Amino acid sequence: MELVFDDLWVRSLPGEQDVRSGSRQVHGQCYSRVRPTPVRKPELLAWSTEAADLLDWGESPEIAEVLGGNRLLEGMKPYAACYGGHQFGHWAGQLGDGRAMTLGEVVNGRGERWEVQLKGAGPTPYSRRADGRAVLRSSVREFLCSEAMFHLGIPTTRALALVGTGEPVMRDMFYDGHPADEPGAVVTRLAPTFVRFGNFEIFASRGEVEVLRQLSDFVLEHHYPQCKGDLYAFFDEVCQRTARLMAHWMRVGFVHGVMNTDNLSILGWTIDYGPYGWLDPYQPDFTPNTTDRNLRYCYIQQPRIGQWNLARLAEALLPLLKDEKPLEASLDVYSRTFEQSYREHMWAKLGLPVSSDPLLGELLALLDEVEVDMTIFFRNLARVGELPSEGLPVELSRAYYAPPQGEPLEKMRLWLLRYLGQERDRDLMNRVNPSLIPRNYLVQQVIDRAEKGDSGAVGEMLEQLRHPYRERSDDDPLFQPRPEWARSAPGCSALSCSS
Repeated sequence: MELVFDDLWVRSLPGEQDVRSGSRQVHGQCYSRVRPTPVRKPELLAWSTEAADLLDWGESPEIAEVLGGNRLLEGMKPYAACYGGHQFGHWAGQLGDGRAMTLGEVVNGRGERWEVQLKGAGPTPYSRRADGRAVLRSSVREFLCSEAMFHLGIPTTRALALVGTGEPVMRDMFYDGHPADEPGAVVTRLAPTFVRFGNFEIFASRGEVEVLRQLSDFVLEHHYPQCKGDLYAFFDEVCQRTARLMAHWMRVGFVHGVMNTDNLSILGWTIDYGPYGWLDPYQPDFTPNTTDRNLRYCYIQQPRIGQWNLARLAEALLPLLKDEKPLEASLDVYSRTFEQSYREHMWAKLGLPVSSDPLLGELLALLDEVEVDMTIFFRNLARVGELPSEGLPVELSRAYYAPPQGEPLEKMRLWLLRYLGQERDRDLMNRVNPSLIPRNYLVQQVIDRAEKGDSGAVGEMLEQLRHPYRERSDDDPLFQPRPEWARSAPGCSALSCSS
């Protein structure tokens, strides 16, 4: 099928129509027209057939040229969106698409509309002092994690393609005053919309109520038609979707790393994969973001931050509404929805019906006492038949980073004695407990290969990530605790926002 691009966003909302260079404050506009900056040698490094099916698009010789930013197809009207946001709890003012630009929207044969967005295709009016580019390491991470989340069953934006640019990009990876050239790349992202909480915040903060109204009407009509123009119903639905998303993140041990309000989608989807990470050992206060020194966005804080961000969205909607009480009620709905969804997920991980029994809370406390690999522990729990006369079942022993001894061992044995006496749904456990997640050290190994010119590395990992719930043997290299060398290796534990 030949791709047909539409420009619904551009023709429906106010925006800067003249393509102008230079960073600037953009007032009263939802977007600015832009043009990708061509690159020296675009090369297709990875392609997601599942994401391509959303567009009814097959691989073709022109893909690298188009998705590298060197060529526009008929109907494309690229733009960068204007938005603001609260970053680490503080209002940051105008942010916007500083290195992302939407080429347009594709309507597939099923009538679904998908925005096609390039990340790393050059500067926009929102780039501030940056170059609008992205490096290969961050692009590989976003490409793989986007698709991994989809296959894990978690709402997410999609990654269609990864294109190498053949040009270096200078970045200070550790923010330590030692910038260096790195290979450049462009990721193509897909979503029905990339509107995030910050799109509403910027206009509310500036008192641009008419633009805020136009944006709200557009979102309600095209992305929340079931709300029939009711902003209260819209906000309530966003609260519920965000709550369910947070519960999914907690289920698999995903840590977003930078949950600013400009990084939360109004769809309730995971968006903007930056310094994300995964729990290797179960560590509730783990954050993968080196700049998050106060642990604001650590694993255990994510549900609370989700609600805090929703409160900022509620404030942005207030200029269009007469009564804030329904918004406050929806924030309470968020809490109840998260609690219910989280409990359902976590009890399913145990293969047991939701219960008020303290069994679940006791287990999480035990996992936090010593270093236990969250993924391997829960996945292998379904394999355990009975408790041995001493020690732990071998299936669980391999989840520990060091053999448990003394009180932690005895408390886990007592917990297992009570747990194994119950009837478990092992099939359910294997459906919700992945055997493979894109751990930082695994993805870093892919990045190392890709930076050395191994163009097949990303595709090989993607093929594995397509099957996160597949049964894996104990000697499978993808089903192992994090190796000791990766505890503090660059890219394998904590990361900066530098990309």
